[in-house]
Amino acid sequence: MAEPTLTEIFGAGATQDATTVTITKASLFGLTPTASNTAESLLAAINLTARQNLTQDAFNADTDRSIYVGTGFPGFANRGANNDQYRIDQLTINLAKLDTQSNLNPNDY
Repeated sequence: MAEPTLTEIFGAGATQDATTVTITKASLFGLTPTASNTAESLLAAINLTARQNLTQDAFNADTDRSIYVGTGFPGFANRGANNDQYRIDQLTINLAKLDTQSNLNPNDY
């Protein structure tokens, strides 16, 4: 099998050239597209979209795949002056490559 394409992971509107990557907001899982989405909401939506399309099952079935996104364990944390309770949800991004004992490098995946 082949490595997944940009459009397989981020939708039909995803494109790239030598200097930019474009992902349409409408393709991002759970995001309500607006002209002023926060950077954090965009990052969360990108990772949630990746979780939908880069599954551990697909990773296990295809050695051309190098990345899968899993769900961790939810937790809680008290934050702020009022000690408000926040829910903490985890996504785990797993990067796999042949063991060359080198450092983490995005060009390896």
